[in-house]
Amino acid sequence: MPALVLLGAQWGDEGKGKATDLLGGSVDYVVRYQGGNNAGHTVVVGDEKYALHLLPSGILSPNCTPVIGGGVVVDPEVLLTELAGLERRGIDTGKLLISGNAHLITPYHTTVDKISERFLGKRKIGTTGRGIGPTYADKINRVGIRVQDLFDESILRQKVEAALDFKNQVLAKLYNRRAISVDAVMEELLLHAERLEPYVADTTLILNRAIDEGRVVLFEGGQGTLLDVDHGTYPFVTSSNPTAGGACTGAGVGPTRIDRVIGILKAYTTRVGAGPFPTELLDEDGEALRRIGGEFGVTTGRDRRCGWFDAVIARYATRVNGLTDFFLTKLDVLTGWERIPVCVAYEIDGRRVDEMPYSQTDFHHAKPIYEYLPGWSESITGAKTLEDLPANARAYVKALEEMSGAPISAIGVGPGREETIQLRSFL
Repeated sequence: MPALVLLGAQWGDEGKGKATDLLGGSVDYVVRYQGGNNAGHTVVVGDEKYALHLLPSGILSPNCTPVIGGGVVVDPEVLLTELAGLERRGIDTGKLLISGNAHLITPYHTTVDKISERFLGKRKIGTTGRGIGPTYADKINRVGIRVQDLFDESILRQKVEAALDFKNQVLAKLYNRRAISVDAVMEELLLHAERLEPYVADTTLILNRAIDEGRVVLFEGGQGTLLDVDHGTYPFVTSSNPTAGGACTGAGVGPTRIDRVIGILKAYTTRVGAGPFPTELLDEDGEALRRIGGEFGVTTGRDRRCGWFDAVIARYATRVNGLTDFFLTKLDVLTGWERIPVCVAYEIDGRRVDEMPYSQTDFHHAKPIYEYLPGWSESITGAKTLEDLPANARAYVKALEEMSGAPISAIGVGPGREETIQLRSFL
């Protein structure tokens, strides 16, 4: 039985939650391996819509064990609030497992995030202000606080004091802000310890044993390939690795354990926050995509920037992730256009470039080279098979598959769980 990675192949918001949930009935474990509550998934089950920010999408499947891996950063208040919200709606959350190695987002991380972003002014990155970047920075600087530290008050206090020794100097002397109290941080963190402890486990051991036993384990990335801190449009990226390699480090499994890597592709392109975006539309087409596609951030509420499909990015995602399959989402949003542009290459300084430029400067100046595919006007939300789609919609899917470098194994034709055409099994 396979271990699969499922990740975003663009800038995030591609519909990973729906794809994960679609597999949930066949999957034993769903694992978030990076990011924090700066990512969000919307999952529609029947008439119910669920917005998940930190929890793995598998929490909505009763036979699935959801796991928050050590590569995730956890805001305990956000997590417990999200759990309580699901429980009020009748969702059983008792099977959740949290790695003791996951790092905690503290009140001082969110304070530093918001203040430093404002301080950057026009040079701001476009963070969500939720403390994600500062928490990962502390992790790398080896002054972070992990979930397991909640259960040793002496160690916890030492770590909070060490972190605030420096941060309070920065807040007071650079930003002219009031120092943060060690006691106040301790009180807030310890308030959550008792409620979190039942969920904490050695998730690396559990997941490796599950794979040994032939269980199906799905590793779920947040954000998307182009937001990867190493392989994305740096510095306009997240602070972790949503790419497939991040699943291994963030969950604690070796690369030889992974059988399939599934990339989620929207039938057009969106991104949230600052940074280059070659196919971005600042006209009525862009506004129509935003309106019809409901392109507003699940976690942030911010309008998503919208543009046509970018095959250069799709090929890049195939390469850096080793994608074996694509799940194409939101094809129905394109219904009604007479013709649909697809970016097949870039023009940079008068030359054609078919692959992702390694230089950020080149990417910033890239202009899309479009091919135009005929559109369709028929509604496709009721389609159950590929043959149910209009001929032009089938041709569009085929063209994107050929341009992107991996087979499209499923197509989303509407927001609902059942509104999906499955061409090939992922399992």
